[in-house]
Amino acid sequence: MLYQQVLDYLYAQLPMYHRIGGAAFKKDLTNTHALLDFLGNPQQKFSTIHVGGTNGKGSTSHMLSAILQAKGLKTGLYVSPHYRDFRERIKVNGQYISRKYVIDFVEKMKPIIAEVQPSFFELTVAMAFDYFAKVKVEAAVIEVGLGGRLDSTNVIRPELSVITNISFDHMQFLGETLPEIASEKAGIIKTNVPVVIGETHPESAPVFLAKAQEEHAPIQFADQHYRAKLIGEDLYHTEFDVYQNEQLRYPALRCNLHGDYQVFNLQTVLQAVDCLPAAWGIDEKVIRTGLLDLKHLTRFMGRWQLLAQHPSIIADSAHNEAGLALAMNQLQKIPHRQLHLVIGVVKDKDLQKMIPLLPIDGIYYFAKPDIPRGLEATILQKAAAEQGRKGKAYTSVKNALKAARRKAQPEDVIYVGGSIFVLAEII
Repeated sequence: MLYQQVLDYLYAQLPMYHRIGGAAFKKDLTNTHALLDFLGNPQQKFSTIHVGGTNGKGSTSHMLSAILQAKGLKTGLYVSPHYRDFRERIKVNGQYISRKYVIDFVEKMKPIIAEVQPSFFELTVAMAFDYFAKVKVEAAVIEVGLGGRLDSTNVIRPELSVITNISFDHMQFLGETLPEIASEKAGIIKTNVPVVIGETHPESAPVFLAKAQEEHAPIQFADQHYRAKLIGEDLYHTEFDVYQNEQLRYPALRCNLHGDYQVFNLQTVLQAVDCLPAAWGIDEKVIRTGLLDLKHLTRFMGRWQLLAQHPSIIADSAHNEAGLALAMNQLQKIPHRQLHLVIGVVKDKDLQKMIPLLPIDGIYYFAKPDIPRGLEATILQKAAAEQGRKGKAYTSVKNALKAARRKAQPEDVIYVGGSIFVLAEII
């Protein structure tokens, strides 16, 4: 089979949450265990760091991977979803899994696929673990897909668990309150395995503390030890002074990511590094090297990504309340004459909570992400107009962006976002 035929087979045969929603979400780990048993449990053959949370887990995972790579470790990185190419999900030292490996893996797995009928995500997780074991990675950073307790990645026993933060997202699966959501995220905390929590929140902290105590897992809250202060930024790097217990620990630490909200992720990463085994030998020079060259090392994309200048076009994958609030705050800080916003969302978003986060004085271009879960542009346009955000609906994301580029002046800023699947069509 050719590579595209294999992808077509996967998309057609296996339920895919990011395309169809809840019908693809499996509420236990039975299928994942069956797939991994068939493969000889490859996830037991390399060290891992498990990264969950509502926002920031992608940035945090890439930062950790870059640091491990800078140390010289052969490093696997599993993330989801992908933007353009399925292979973005599975990388080793920044290089995508080969097309041939994907083809051969699916051919090999067809008997067990027919028997188990896994979801797209379950099979992809198994593929990642199989690949990492075959190429003999020394360490792998594994990003949680959805939630934690029942996520297919939650079959590993990592060296370290990381939970970035808790906010409202995927409530239909994870719960309607922050403690309920935190309980699902806390499911990645393992017996005697250290855990780092990125942000202390009065509603979620007791949940994490209780779970950590139950599992005898040493727990640290990053923001209780580290404080990153933004001191400068350009189009490619952001610079921070980082304090540990109020003493300057990392002066002028440069990170190849944009957005002052990266302070939270940076604090989490530095606390995580402190909790890694001493034998891994991660020192300050390694940290600085990894963060400085992060995008090259890991092929990071989709978070506050500058696509063009004059006008500036910024693509960002923030798609829930907390993430959008941070992104919009960052957007307003950029000097501009006029803001143009190309926005699309999926059907399960709470528009009454999301739309007020968007700037009232922006010019809007609404479009439906090209997936079954995408919300019709006219529905989004109407809901936005009811809350004072005026704009037109377009037949595609690309057409919406073309319209924004035609209208924008060189000193304007165009923001593209609302969903990962909006970005997938233009980056």
